[in-house]
Amino acid sequence: MDKYIGKRLDARYEVHELIGVGGMSLVYRAYDVIEAKNVAIKILKDEYFGNKDFMRRFKNESRAVAVLSHPNIVKVLNVSFGTNFQYIVMEYVSGITLKEYISKTNRIDWRASLAIIKQVLLALSHAHSKGIIHRDIKPQNIMITDGNVVKVTDFGIARFFNNETQTITDRTIGSVHYISPEQAKGLKTDVKSDIYSVGVLLYEMLTNRLPFEADNAVSVAIMQMQVSPQSPRIINSSIPVALEEITLKAMQKNPENRYSSVESMLNDIEKFEANSDVKFGYNCFVDNNPTKVLSKDESDEYDDEEKSKKKKTLFIVGGIASTLVLFALAFMFMTMFTSYGVSKNVDVPNFIGMKASDVQNNKDYKFKFQIENVYDHSKEEGIIIDQEPKANSKKIKSDGTVILKVNSSGVPVAVPKVVGLGVEEAKSKISDVGLTPDVVLISDPSVPAGKVKTVDPSEGVKVSVNSIVKIYVSKGVSNIKIPNVIGQTFEKAKSEIESQGLKVDTDIKYEKSNKDKDIVLKTNPLPGVAVDAGTSVKVTLSSGERKERKIELTVDWSDIREEFDKDIVLKVYVDGELDSSKTTTVDSSVNRKTFYFSGSKGKKHIKVKIKGFVGEREEEYEKEYEIDFDR
Repeated sequence: MDKYIGKRLDARYEVHELIGVGGMSLVYRAYDVIEAKNVAIKILKDEYFGNKDFMRRFKNESRAVAVLSHPNIVKVLNVSFGTNFQYIVMEYVSGITLKEYISKTNRIDWRASLAIIKQVLLALSHAHSKGIIHRDIKPQNIMITDGNVVKVTDFGIARFFNNETQTITDRTIGSVHYISPEQAKGLKTDVKSDIYSVGVLLYEMLTNRLPFEADNAVSVAIMQMQVSPQSPRIINSSIPVALEEITLKAMQKNPENRYSSVESMLNDIEKFEANSDVKFGYNCFVDNNPTKVLSKDESDEYDDEEKSKKKKTLFIVGGIASTLVLFALAFMFMTMFTSYGVSKNVDVPNFIGMKASDVQNNKDYKFKFQIENVYDHSKEEGIIIDQEPKANSKKIKSDGTVILKVNSSGVPVAVPKVVGLGVEEAKSKISDVGLTPDVVLISDPSVPAGKVKTVDPSEGVKVSVNSIVKIYVSKGVSNIKIPNVIGQTFEKAKSEIESQGLKVDTDIKYEKSNKDKDIVLKTNPLPGVAVDAGTSVKVTLSSGERKERKIELTVDWSDIREEFDKDIVLKVYVDGELDSSKTTTVDSSVNRKTFYFSGSKGKKHIKVKIKGFVGEREEEYEKEYEIDFDR
């Protein structure tokens, strides 16, 4: 069982169920016993506890959101940075993420898309006014409540304005599909970075497509910097022209060409809603014939500030001329070598199944071998599992290059796509790529029982072979609540628990208490927690051995006399016997005194004699009390 479910944090928050998994944290539904309401608690994952960088980001989230108060932002209610775990308490939002909404709805009507975007922009307008940039706007961080209210959440990598920049490595907890070009470059961000992400969000809702997709995160980041998106109206012709203009202006590569503020974007949206035929005349370039993505090395030379066009033209002309010269020289050399017969065309042998080291060390082969490490858990380490060219597929030069794909467990492998699959199929797919599946059951009514809701690390993320991948599987709706049997006899409690379709764990614990033997002291899970049928409930019973208690008793004689003229002597009798350890003298101006009595069972009769002077006359009074250690 999850180590937090059924526990009470800081004697206040009863943790009921896991409802979400983020890059750094786990999110639970809990019950605030003081405020008597449901809350959401985000707890930093164990693997990041003690990591100064991640703990700093986790604290940043609470610092950022603590200053925010807006109906479209999930409210932070409390924070705790303890020595054993750290958590943030937020308002509990009943609903689904925008990511889930997009998946269910497919292409969202443009009117509904605008209704959502406007609320996101209002939330960001408030955050920006407080000097906070979200920096991770994506559908997973936007909730839609049961009442269709949009709530922006997860300010985990939010930054106050004018703070330091971040590198691309530091940003891997965000989603590369929604980051701005300046974020992809690791440059300083401002409000326009959030505007770019909102533009991508609007693009996705209108077209049911992400503007940039590739096999890995680095390629997507390069596309964010270099490639213009395809026109939304090419994908979905029902999109009004002005709405396409708004979307593409928000997504401009150069921040200077985007909206200067979310208020400017909201202003255009309002103009469009007032007149859907309006034209803004923005000259937003789109690419309906997408360009090939450059390599990472080439991307470092990319400059989207559009420097001197003349200089670029000279470079292009010079490059073409140089290329022609190189081709001419290459042709001359190829002719010379062919004429003198330096190399000849040969068939490529079948290397598949052989050890790469044997092939490389075989002097009979004159080929240049290029090694590409791949991984297949069903094959032996170091074995060639594929080659290019294929054996006998075509002739190449005897000293030509042959690519050998060699099985190596040191190669990072991508977490496969398993969200929405059944648990067994998901486990099989994860095992097939050399990773270790770890199933965690969560309650989520939006996902059918037995289906995968999410994985951690996320799909597509590359990790080392044999790494553990947590598979979060929905167990549907947990609708059986643990009955409150505290204070009942074990037999009666057992009967009531079993009548609900639950079990009583055979490992019964006993503790000393002031209760009779076999009275239920506590249960795990706690009363009221929703669980599945057949769940085993642990019970703790009274051992019958009395637990020593300390009871506080305050003796007050102000109703007899407010003040004596001299010091007062107090004598305490317990069940008729003088307790000399409690005999004491107090100042004449004092009119009350607190005593502590210890015991484990039964009642004690307490008599306190109060002796003092009024003038020269001695006066004595008595106060009597009864203490019940069984209560």
